[in-house]
Amino acid sequence: MAAASRNFEDCLPLMANKLGGDGLIGELCNGFNLLMDADKGVITFESLKKNSALLGLQDLSDDDLKCMLKEGDFDCDGALNQMEFCVLMFRLSPELMEASRFLVEDALEQEFRDSH
Repeated sequence: MAAASRNFEDCLPLMANKLGGDGLIGELCNGFNLLMDADKGVITFESLKKNSALLGLQDLSDDDLKCMLKEGDFDCDGALNQMEFCVLMFRLSPELMEASRFLVEDALEQEFRDSH
């Protein structure tokens, strides 16, 4: 899984810079829609395995796919909803996590300046 997440990790910040925040979230939602089980509205192991080639993840083993699901499955229901998927994608990109931290800090500083 390291090679696949490394490739994605390298592309996600570039996508963010090119598309902006709203555009990136839109693309993540599109990725979610490609991977989800249409009947259940979530990404299951079966839907991830079936559709993973669409995102270049066809070389991941079943164990890698299960680990990916488990890592993002905050409510422990065995599947990823759209929010869990988006959070997982951000967590897999440390550069975006760091940039997000700075954006929050800047917003808090601005809010503090505006209130005084």
